[in-house]
This record gives sequence, C-alpha cells and structure tokens, in this order.
Amino acid sequence: QVQLEESGGGLVQPGGSLRLSCAASGTIFSWYSMGWYYQFPGKERELVATITRAGAVNYGASVKGRFTISSDNSKNTVYLQMDSLKPEDTAVYYCNVDRAVLPGSPYGIELWGKGTLVTVSS
Repeated sequence: QVQLEESGGGLVQPGGSLRLSCAASGTIFSWYSMGWYYQFPGKERELVATITRAGAVNYGASVKGRFTISSDNSKNTVYLQMDSLKPEDTAVYYCNVDRAVLPGSPYGIELWGKGTLVTVSS
C-alpha cells in the first residue's frame, strides 16, 4: 500500500520561507507527475505546482516566481520551496501523484496525501 507522507508545514511570518516535502512510501513502479495543490476554506483544490518525471514544471499563476518545485525521482519524493510567503498563501497543501503505477494497478492511479497546513501570519 502506497502512502504519501507530507512534512514541512507550519506557521511563518509574511515574507518568510518554508519547504514542504512529500515522500511516497511503498512500491511505485512509475508515475507521470508529482505536485502540490492547495485548498482554501470553502473552495476546491487549486494547482500550486507540478513536476513531471522528465522534469517539466508547471506553476499556478499566484505562486509563479515565488515557489520552486523539485523532485528526487529515485526516492519518489517531491519538494516545494516557498519563498516570499504572503498571508493569502495560507491553506492546506496536498501532495499529489498522477498516474502512479502500483502493483496490481497497471493503468496508473491518482494518489493524494492527507495535507499539511501552512499559515502565513504575523
């Protein structure tokens, strides 16, 4: 059974930085992309950033230039470096793996972490 283990959330002051990590435990043969989404109260999850196994990145408009996504494919781990944080970045951040090929799931499935809270406040 594969689980996504997120870490790095917490409280930070405006203008500060945080680094989120997400490691997939268990057996994953391959995946198409890993990434982060955030969810504000009462709203649907929105894209923060994704990175494909080949290294192509995509960012949500509100974080472009401030956040940097990276991955360690050999460890099935994705990172999100968040700089110049703003109060409006406050949300629960969810790790995502798209088209994960697992034992018994040859066609690829989508995986989600449980979320980690990021609070930007003075």
